[in-house]
Amino acid sequence: MAKPRNYKLEYEHYQGSPEQIKKRSERNQARRVYEKAKGDLPSNVDVDHKKALSKGGAPLKMSNLRAASEAENTSFSRTKTGAMKSQISKRERKK
Repeated sequence: MAKPRNYKLEYEHYQGSPEQIKKRSERNQARRVYEKAKGDLPSNVDVDHKKALSKGGAPLKMSNLRAASEAENTSFSRTKTGAMKSQISKRERKK
């Protein structure tokens, strides 16, 4: 049987770090900007940056934001360190 997840420890080591708190704040801010311009989104829809922030995309510019499903927004290939390999998702590559 799998060991239960220690959420408190996970938060202390990763989610609670200043870097991750700042990134989460930027994501929440981008969603507020998008919803203010386009209207409320369902909870299962993410606000996606067309050009990733890690690749120099503007965090709050409407021209860089779009609505995308959770699956589309989190399906990018990543390296072992978590950096994005490519901005083209696996689904888009199959087309």
